[in-house]
This record gives sequence, C-alpha cells and structure tokens, in this order.
Amino acid sequence: MLPRSLFAFATGLVLLASCGQSNTSVPGLNTAIWTQDTYGCQNKRSEQAKAFISNKEKLYGKTTAAIEQLLGRPDEEELAEQTEKTYYYYLEPGSQCDAGHARSNANKLVIHFGAIGTATEIRTERPLPN
Repeated sequence: MLPRSLFAFATGLVLLASCGQSNTSVPGLNTAIWTQDTYGCQNKRSEQAKAFISNKEKLYGKTTAAIEQLLGRPDEEELAEQTEKTYYYYLEPGSQCDAGHARSNANKLVIHFGAIGTATEIRTERPLPN
C-alpha cells in the first residue's frame, strides 16, 4: 500500500510543478525602457507596446505576477466583481504626468485578468501610431 501512495504523491508533485509560470519574455520588448518610462511621461512606451501587442497571443493565460514581472506594477488598477481586475499602463504623456498622477485620457495598454487571475484580454485603448 505504501508504494502506491508514494507514487501518487510523486505524481502530484510533478503535476503541481508543471503548473508554474515560466519566465515570460516578449521579442522586441525592452523591459528596461518600459519600466523607466513611468506613467508613459517620456513617450517611450508606445514603441515598446507594439512588440507587446504583436505577441499578445503568447501572453493570454499569464498571471498577474508574470505580467508584473515583465512590465512592473501597473500605472492604474481597477478591481471588478469576483476578483477580476484590469491593469492600465500609460503609453503617452498626458495629465497623469502632473503632480498627483490624475487619471488621463492618454492612450493606455489595457490588460484584463479573469476571476482566476490570468490575462484574458490585452489591447490598447486607441490604435498605436505606425
């Protein structure tokens, strides 16, 4: 009886380990430039966002922790029902660059996370310039 329970335990550990998020990377995205451009006030995120958006299919299902590891803490966060949340990252300068960081109409990268905390929608509020 012991070998069977030991086998079940080992199998459970393997399955649990396989559920972990691997390091997330996006070809063409310079995370150093992204994270240094807080609130998009240096106008450097818009170009970086193109790489992010063009690879968004790889990012669906990633956790909030994986996205934060890649892009840093969001500039704004909105909580919704049943633990759903939306992260906003500004892509261009606007009134959010003034003291107090008031909400702005500047274009943003929007990442919506479903109830289990994984990315279900990735988009920009307005199209990015060519």
